[in-house]
Amino acid sequence: MLPQEVIRAKRDGRALTDQEIAFFVAGITDGSISEGQAAAFAMAVFFRGMTRAEVTTLTRGMRDSGTVLDWSDADLPGPALDKHSTGGVGDKVSLMLAPIVAACGGAVPMISGRGLGHSGGTLDKMDAIAGYTTAPDSATFRRVVRDVGCAIIGQTSDLAPADRRLYAIRDVTATVESIPLITSSILSKKLAAGLHGLAMDVKFGSGAFMATAEDGRALAESVVAVADAAGCRTTALLTDMNQVLGRTAGNAVEVREAIAYLAGEGGFDGPGGREPRQHEVTLALSAELLVTGGLFSDPTAARAACERALASGEAADRFARMVVALGGPADLLERPDACLPLPEVTLPVLPSRAGFIVAEDTRAIGLAIVGMGGGRIRADQRIDHAVGFTQVAPIGAEVGPDRPLCLVHARSASQAEDAAAQVRAAVTIGDEPPAATPVVLERITG
Repeated sequence: MLPQEVIRAKRDGRALTDQEIAFFVAGITDGSISEGQAAAFAMAVFFRGMTRAEVTTLTRGMRDSGTVLDWSDADLPGPALDKHSTGGVGDKVSLMLAPIVAACGGAVPMISGRGLGHSGGTLDKMDAIAGYTTAPDSATFRRVVRDVGCAIIGQTSDLAPADRRLYAIRDVTATVESIPLITSSILSKKLAAGLHGLAMDVKFGSGAFMATAEDGRALAESVVAVADAAGCRTTALLTDMNQVLGRTAGNAVEVREAIAYLAGEGGFDGPGGREPRQHEVTLALSAELLVTGGLFSDPTAARAACERALASGEAADRFARMVVALGGPADLLERPDACLPLPEVTLPVLPSRAGFIVAEDTRAIGLAIVGMGGGRIRADQRIDHAVGFTQVAPIGAEVGPDRPLCLVHARSASQAEDAAAQVRAAVTIGDEPPAATPVVLERITG
């Protein structure tokens, strides 16, 4: 069997056989498929798509390209549960959800990814914490999940290695927005983690890979169907990404906001001083996991438990213990600025005129972070964890000379000015605030 013939078949729109998919996955894993061939395959799938059967076969093949974890003998405190987001700007929900679910009785072995395209990656955020190990050995990973209840790490070399290579290639070849490739990438890692339940945060809008709710729904239905077929109970929430989630976007700045969220020190007008839209997404997904795992009978009871975990400080304590157990500083929650990188320049971004924010090109804001070095242009690129945006004004906020759109955190004045110009161009100002829209649009099950 020849790689180019498999590529040709998909390029011409033919459904691939199980044998052809297995051959290509094996080649991606062992390196016999070149980077150019893998990129061509991804582009062919991007344009031609895959049947549900093809996606299921691809997912299982990438899952089985490495080790598949088994938690049956790990003495976990509860069912192995995880959440995955399809990517957005300012999406730091995983950092809060993992310790919340752990505090409510679940076990969260969260294997996360790096930034993809314009979207930030959970792993890049955790890498911003001094000393934190995002690539522990398997024994350490299992111990932390058992003892703390959660561990946020990266994809180890033996977990879904085929996906790890294809993921990096997709990031730099404009083949991210493909439902078959997104589905197989997400689920190959999650199924390799040996989960008992999964909650999907499928985003749509200007800052998401799925631009419309219809596209997001199609992706959610694909993920739920393939995951259920593989034996992992999964639900999905369709959530709005037409604006930055929370008030920060970047890496270290998002860790700071997550810490403030867990500690109830956000200073916002939502419950417990937490930014309302971000709080709603975090609690909705946490409750989904707790119900999916059989720890609570309904979402109302599960949400109440999550609120108690936040109010009591138990969720914040779980996060702190996880950080220490994986090599990070013991005083991160008390002294975040001493443990996270700081930029040299901070610049307020003033709007072009006074008024209300009525729309936002969220993808452009994410790309502005990439342009500052906070994301990747090449797969092998090191990123700058310090740069980003804080005090991001939401849609509907009144802005003007004394109310900036956000603060830019950059390495130089010229870099800050360039990013500020991109943010200004990405935001539409009107005379009246728009009607509020829900952040969670729909719940999708198998």
